Amino acid sequence: MGIEELYNLYKKSYKVVKDTREDVTNSIYFSLKGESFNGNQYALQALENGANYAVIDQKSYHTDKRMILVEDVLTCLQELSNYHRQQLDIQILALTGSNGKTTTKELINAVLNEKYNCYATKGNLNNHIGVPLTLLSMTPEHNFGVVEMGANHQLEIADLCDIALPDFGFITNFGRVHLEGFGSFEGVVKGKTEMYRHLQAQGKKVFVNQDDPIQMDKSIGMDRVLFGPKGDDYQVTFIGADPFVSISFEEIEMDSQLIGSYNYANIAAAVSIGKYFGIETKKIKNAIQGFVPDNNRSQIITRDSNRIILDAYNANPNSMEVAIDNLKNLSAKNKVAILGDMFELGKDADLEHQRITDLAANAGFDRIFLIGEAFSRTKTSGKGLLQFSSFEKFTESFDQYEFIDTTLLVKASRGMALERILTYL
Repeated sequence: MGIEELYNLYKKSYKVVKDTREDVTNSIYFSLKGESFNGNQYALQALENGANYAVIDQKSYHTDKRMILVEDVLTCLQELSNYHRQQLDIQILALTGSNGKTTTKELINAVLNEKYNCYATKGNLNNHIGVPLTLLSMTPEHNFGVVEMGANHQLEIADLCDIALPDFGFITNFGRVHLEGFGSFEGVVKGKTEMYRHLQAQGKKVFVNQDDPIQMDKSIGMDRVLFGPKGDDYQVTFIGADPFVSISFEEIEMDSQLIGSYNYANIAAAVSIGKYFGIETKKIKNAIQGFVPDNNRSQIITRDSNRIILDAYNANPNSMEVAIDNLKNLSAKNKVAILGDMFELGKDADLEHQRITDLAANAGFDRIFLIGEAFSRTKTSGKGLLQFSSFEKFTESFDQYEFIDTTLLVKASRGMALERILTYL
């Protein structure tokens, strides 16, 4: 079956799924495979549960006329999403970066929905599977799309751009993240700016934080919209962050529910992009002030007299730095940092964990808890700094610590699942 024929089947419902635990009713089920699972095994179950069709790539599972046999299911999914994208009469903004992708994407989506019927990537479905699923979730009812793109190696962003064919692009920042795959910070910059190269080749436009010298350098010669404190196109002023970020745009102050001065650039991007696409400043303000972070991303949680800054969705050296700096600069009386291991740093893991340990040790916090195998190997000095090789070791002695009127930062990579600490706090 060709892509055009498959596309006609897809248009009957505009619904695809990859997991039989989802609602498969009236959908096309794609039998994706991984290291520990084979979606072909569940194709028949998907049909029995209400799927219209099931795309498979192993002939031995072809037991129903509603099964569509292809050479490779993943390739078919990507080709179908690319074909669908070319049929959509819609503007698409793609964004990537080392930190703040999902928060920025949600902010942009909130702002654009003040005027458009915008569809944005759900959660962090931002890889070679997530981007196609995002595109295939867009229907003729939508008139704007925001696609988040993640990467941990070279050419991944280039491939995702070839699939999504964005009209606009934005890179949040460049940091020491996924060093195991990118090899170095220079490798990160090269990988992320594949988006610039794609957009430049297609004559498309980029939004650039004028305060970021790397963005400015790598976007030279492109059709770009510049924003920042002294942006050529849009000037967004940082007012403060204690703990929530406040900004000013066109003489209108906006008080967000995002903590940390590092979120200023994310808010500034959403404000500038919204203004570029014709959204009234007052409506932009409504969207910015109404946005509430969730999913363990820079959340403020109150427990008795304590305030918890929960930022346990992900971590890398750069995001650790700014989180520690933010806690340091808060006016809170008692401050505690609970930090968990950072993953995917490759050969730089020990060096980066030691650097973060030293940074935290010199920040003037009342206590610092370092959790994980990497942090347990760092050399420490000074009072109030404790190391634990695992979360379980940490919780064994947690009851002996008392927190009153304390601001606690909880920060770690996703694999540490450090949000579990809320049970103990």
